[in-house]
Amino acid sequence: MLPNHAPLVIAEQFGTLASLFPGRIDLGLGRAPGTDPLTARALRRGSANTADTFPQDVLELQAFFRPAAVGQAVQAVPGAGLDVPIWLLGSSLFSAQLAAALGLPFAFASHFAPDQLEEALDLYRRDYKPSTAWPKPYAMAAIAVIAAPTDDEAAWLFTSQQQSFINLRRGRPGPLPPPVKNLDELSSEIERAVAQHALREAVVGSPATVRRGIAAFLERTRVDELMVTGAIFDHAARRHSLDLVAEPPGRFPDFPEW
Repeated sequence: MLPNHAPLVIAEQFGTLASLFPGRIDLGLGRAPGTDPLTARALRRGSANTADTFPQDVLELQAFFRPAAVGQAVQAVPGAGLDVPIWLLGSSLFSAQLAAALGLPFAFASHFAPDQLEEALDLYRRDYKPSTAWPKPYAMAAIAVIAAPTDDEAAWLFTSQQQSFINLRRGRPGPLPPPVKNLDELSSEIERAVAQHALREAVVGSPATVRRGIAAFLERTRVDELMVTGAIFDHAARRHSLDLVAEPPGRFPDFPEW
């Protein structure tokens, strides 16, 4: 969440990570504060640092990653001259436009804000200006995937994420709650409808159901990468869900390139 931080600080932090783990670090930049107003105010480095300065902050950050010029007064150490791929993250059209203008890869937060997913991807691809590092547009989307041996079990596990979203909208965020048998007893019809709308790209079900859901999403969006999230209360069930999604290619005949 770049509005919360000075570009020089981020360049040095991620320069440190890239020095420790070469080739394994990506830097995703978000435009929103990502938190409540009081916390955002406490995090920000100054009153002028808002989302309105996001494009300038991205350019400044990119400059700190370039090799330092002779006599350059302010340098990122480490950071200068390091190859740290920068992604722009978004849930609206703004970051899609900026990523296209700067020739950067783009990731869309369709796991919780899917309304402008396809419009953002179309805009990004249509207006993309090639850069040296990224000659072609490169897009990623995030979706929730909850996999279990049966559709019913996966739907039960998914109630944790549904409750969490409803609690957030109530202004009462907190730890992920355990799954429940009947979500209707804990929420209103309107709350469930809001959650269903926001989480509608989630793929929930048995391995066969998940395969079909992911295939349909990839065919519709044509994204180059898929980021999978899975808010499951029980850690063992969460790991099992990820294992089911990450089966070897031979187990997924629908995905010859998976």
